[in-house]
Amino acid sequence: MKRTTLLHAELSGLIAAFGHGDMLVIGDAGLPVPAGVRVIDLALTRGIPGVFDVLDAVLVELVVERSAMATEAAPDLQAEFARRDIGPVTMLSHDDFKAASRHARAIVRTGECTPYANVALYAGVAF
Repeated sequence: MKRTTLLHAELSGLIAAFGHGDMLVIGDAGLPVPAGVRVIDLALTRGIPGVFDVLDAVLVELVVERSAMATEAAPDLQAEFARRDIGPVTMLSHDDFKAASRHARAIVRTGECTPYANVALYAGVAF
C-alpha cells in the first residue's frame, strides 16, 4: 500500500514511471490538451482541485529539475509558483507553452479557473 499523500492511482503510477527529463504539465481547466498527449482529468467542479493543491501533492512524489510557465501569468500567480521547489523557471509565451506541452508525458487538468495557471515540470533525479 502506498504510504505517501498522492492517492490518485493514474497520476501516482505515471510519476512512478517517470525518468530524468520527462515532462508533466499541471494546468487550469482551460488549457488545451494536444492530440496524442495523455490527460489525467482531476477537475470536479470550478476551482476544485486548485492547481496549487495538485502541484503540492505532486511535489511530494516528483523530483523536479526545472519548470516552465507562461509569461502572461499574473505576477501574484508567478510568485505563488516560485514559493514551491520547482527549480529554475523558464518563462515562455502562452503559445510556446502550449507548443511545448505536446512533449509532455501527461497533462493533469485541474478545476483551476485562474488564467494561465499552468506549469510544466521536468523530472530530475534524487541524487
